[in-house]
Amino acid sequence: MNNSNNIFQQKRILLAVVLSFLFFIVYDYFFIPKHQIKLEQNITHKSDSQNLTIQNNIQTALAETSKGSALQGKIIADIKSNHFEAKIDSLGRIANFYLKDKKYQNEKGESIDLISKENLPYPLEIRFSDNNINNEAFSVPYHVDFSEIFIDENNSKTLKLTQKLSNLTIEKNITFYPKGNYKIQVRLSRNAHYFISPGYRPNIAVDSYTVHGALVMDDKETIHTFEDGKMDKEENVQNAWMTSAFDRYYATFFYNFNKPLNITVSKDAQENPLVFAYSDNEFDAGGYIGSKEHVILKSIDPRLEAVVEYGWFTFIAKPMFVFLDFLHNHIGNWGWSIVIMVLIIRIILFPLTYKSMISMNKLKDLAPKMKELRERYKGDPQKMNIHMMELYKKHGANPMSGCLPILLQIPIFFAIYRVLLNAIELKAAHWIFWIHDLSIMDPYFVLPILMGATMFIQQLITPMAIQDPMQAKIMKFLPVIFTFFFITFPAGLTLYWFVNNLCSLVQQWIINKIFAKEHHKKQAE
Repeated sequence: MNNSNNIFQQKRILLAVVLSFLFFIVYDYFFIPKHQIKLEQNITHKSDSQNLTIQNNIQTALAETSKGSALQGKIIADIKSNHFEAKIDSLGRIANFYLKDKKYQNEKGESIDLISKENLPYPLEIRFSDNNINNEAFSVPYHVDFSEIFIDENNSKTLKLTQKLSNLTIEKNITFYPKGNYKIQVRLSRNAHYFISPGYRPNIAVDSYTVHGALVMDDKETIHTFEDGKMDKEENVQNAWMTSAFDRYYATFFYNFNKPLNITVSKDAQENPLVFAYSDNEFDAGGYIGSKEHVILKSIDPRLEAVVEYGWFTFIAKPMFVFLDFLHNHIGNWGWSIVIMVLIIRIILFPLTYKSMISMNKLKDLAPKMKELRERYKGDPQKMNIHMMELYKKHGANPMSGCLPILLQIPIFFAIYRVLLNAIELKAAHWIFWIHDLSIMDPYFVLPILMGATMFIQQLITPMAIQDPMQAKIMKFLPVIFTFFFITFPAGLTLYWFVNNLCSLVQQWIINKIFAKEHHKKQAE
C-alpha cells in the first residue's frame, strides 16, 4: 500500500461507479432472485415420467383448446360487482376478468382485462392426466345454473358449473366475493387425476426492473420463486399454503391455509412458469384475481401479502413499506409520505453522515501534509504509511469513515427501490402540480433533472482529493448517468432519490460551514 489516502479515494470512486452501473445495468442479474435454486425438503423434483406426463398433457390441452375455439370463445356466465366483472366460458374457465375501479383503468379510461389471451392456462382450467378424458373435456361444454350474477358490497354468490363426460361428471362451485376473491370447489363423480390452474400471470405490468413469474409459499412460510424465462425443469411443491402467478402489480392465485395444496410448477415453450394444483377428486381453495394492493390482500388474509415480491431485500423492504403506509395513513398523500420517510431516514443516519463529512473535510485540509510525507518517504512505503497513520490519529481523521454511511444506505436504497417499484398503491397517486401518477415516469422530466442537478452541486461542495484525472472525469459524469437512467423510472422512486440528494447537499453545506468556522477559530488561536 503506497498511498492510504489515494486508496481511500479509489475505494469511494469504485463504490460509486459500482452502485451506478451494477444497480441500473446488471441489477436483475445479481439482486433479483431467479427461480429458487435450493428447494427445501417439501419441494421435490418429479421423475422423468411425471414430467413427460405433465408436458404431454399441457401440449394436448393446448391442441384441444385450439380445436375447440368455439367453446373457448363462448361465454356462458357473467359475474359483476362494483369492482370487477368476470366472464366464464364454455370450458368452465374464467375467460375475462376486468377491474372496474378508476385507478386500474388504462390511459384510454378502459377497464383492464387481467386474463392474457395470448397465454394459457386460463384460471380454473382443468387438465386431466388421462389423455382420453382430457380430449373429451376440451370438447364438451359446461352448463351453469345462472347466466348472470351481481354481487353487492356485503354479499357473496355461488355459481355452479357442471360438465358431463362419457364416464365422468365434473362439478365446479365458484363463490364470488365483492373484492375479486373467490372460493373454488371441484368434485368428480369418480377419481381421476387432474391439474387445475389459478391462471397464467397477468400481462399488464411487465418490465425488466421487477420480478414476474410465479411463487409458492409452503406450510413453513418459505417462499419459492420461479421467474419468467428461467424454468429449466418442472417442480412439485407439496403442502403449499399459497401459489401465485404475478406481474409487477397484479396477481392470480390459489390459497388454502387449513388444508395445504399440492402444487406443480410446469413451463411453457419460453420457459415461463405455469402453476397448477393437482388432485384425484376433491379440490377446495380460495382464489383471487386482482391487484397486489396490500389493503385488499390483508382484508382477505394477512398472509396473502406474501405475493408482493421484494426479492433478497424483503427483510428490509417489508418494514419499509409498513412504515411508508403508516406515514400515508397519517399524511394522506403518497408523495409527501415518501418525502417524510427520506427525512426520517436521514435524521437516523445523521450521526454517521456527520462523522463521515467531518472526516472528509479533515482529509482535505491534510492533503498538503500528506503530499509532503509521500515525497519525503517515497522510497520507503512502510515508513510513509506509519507517518500517515500518525497524521490521521493526530488530527482525528479516518480515511474509511466515509464508506460506512454509504454501506448502510445500500440495503436501505435497494429495499426502497423494490418497494416503490412494486407498490401499486402509487398508481394514480397524485403528488404535486404536474405529478398525477407516482407509478410512472415524470412526464416533464423535472424530477430526474433536479436529481441530477443536486447530485452535481453536491459533488462541487464535497471535499475530494482526487488526483487521477480519469477518476475525476468519472465522478463528474455520474450525475449525467444517474439522470439518464432515472428519466424512465417511476416518479415516486425519482422523488425519493432527489430528496435524498437534497438532504445530502444541505448537510454537506452546513458541515462545510461548521468546519470552516472551527478551522478559522483554531487558526486565530
